[in-house]
Amino acid sequence: MRIGKRTENKQPLIQDIVPLQPLKNIVFGGWDVFEDNAYEAAKHAEVLEKDLLKKLKPQLEKIKPMKAVFDHEYVKRLDGRHVKKGATKMDLAEALMKDIEKFKKENDCDRIVMVWCGSTEIYIKESEVHQSLEALEKGLRENHRDIPPSMIYAYAAIKMGIPYANGAPNLSCDVPAMVELAKQTGTPIAGKDFKTGQTLMKTVLAPGLKARAIGIEGWFSTNILGNRDGEVLDDPDNFKTKEVSKLGVLEDILEPQLYPELYGNLYHKVRINYYPPRGDNKEGWDNIDIRGWLNYPMQIKVDFLCRDSILAAPLVLDLAIFLDLAKRSGMSGIQEWLSFYLKSPQAPKGVHPMHDIFKQLNKLENTLRYIAGEELITNLGLDYEP
Repeated sequence: MRIGKRTENKQPLIQDIVPLQPLKNIVFGGWDVFEDNAYEAAKHAEVLEKDLLKKLKPQLEKIKPMKAVFDHEYVKRLDGRHVKKGATKMDLAEALMKDIEKFKKENDCDRIVMVWCGSTEIYIKESEVHQSLEALEKGLRENHRDIPPSMIYAYAAIKMGIPYANGAPNLSCDVPAMVELAKQTGTPIAGKDFKTGQTLMKTVLAPGLKARAIGIEGWFSTNILGNRDGEVLDDPDNFKTKEVSKLGVLEDILEPQLYPELYGNLYHKVRINYYPPRGDNKEGWDNIDIRGWLNYPMQIKVDFLCRDSILAAPLVLDLAIFLDLAKRSGMSGIQEWLSFYLKSPQAPKGVHPMHDIFKQLNKLENTLRYIAGEELITNLGLDYEP
């Protein structure tokens, strides 16, 4: 990452200017609705090559999941049996907190970070129970339907002051009550939904088309995937949550209200199809109908043959390491600078989320420069003139 003036040509590694925790010092653990250890789960998923898995078998077999907080009502296509029982959702949150304390002690950890990597839950709109911490805690005690399992995990982490990132499109920590709690406990939070495949391409292409004032008439997106994520999203209620996350990207980048002649009639459609033979190798196909000077029509076709988990895994690691840095740097609440990793970034109330990946990267790097005490970079270039 560049620091200083361009003429100085200083490009140190990020870990050389801010104190990031080395990967070798990180212990991994978590919860799952299935009892399989990490080796068995990886073998079943068929993402990693068998030779690599064999080499990692001793380490992966040691990672055994704790019983998960799970409710079939929110993810109808899964039916795991390795789940916790509790009279109330608050009881379940307290059970998660005990798990965390035990894990921290047994593994001699100084600090903990939680990243939600679970399934997409059914679509839930922000409601009264999410508006304040008092209302949320009352809802947890009374088993309110608008508090899904992901929100129980988020509450448990943030209540303990543990940095939390949400890698799915669920509301999770993206409600006023969680922001209130995060400020109260001094906890950094980030969400939502890992930006990996098709949406990554949109946040790369759309800013470029907008910069050149190229009109967009329609953007049709379809996905086929066959992993557990695809199976869960085959249910209409769960797909709705993902659809809302994916659809917001273009509108926020293109700003049709400001450029109605270019994007005012944009037709944006997203489809996800479960196709078991494809496994974890997802295909994201886009057809983009564009218009250039004098309104002449043109087209762009994108076919992204990607590996879902391979794209997502480094995002999980980066988010965990950067959230830990944020906590140690005294930062709390919504960490907008981590929007770079997320397709539906969490932003303060009344502020539009930032989707343009180039602006996101600039914000991330400038935040790291700020933490390091380095000069922020504006790219004006005025100081290079003679």
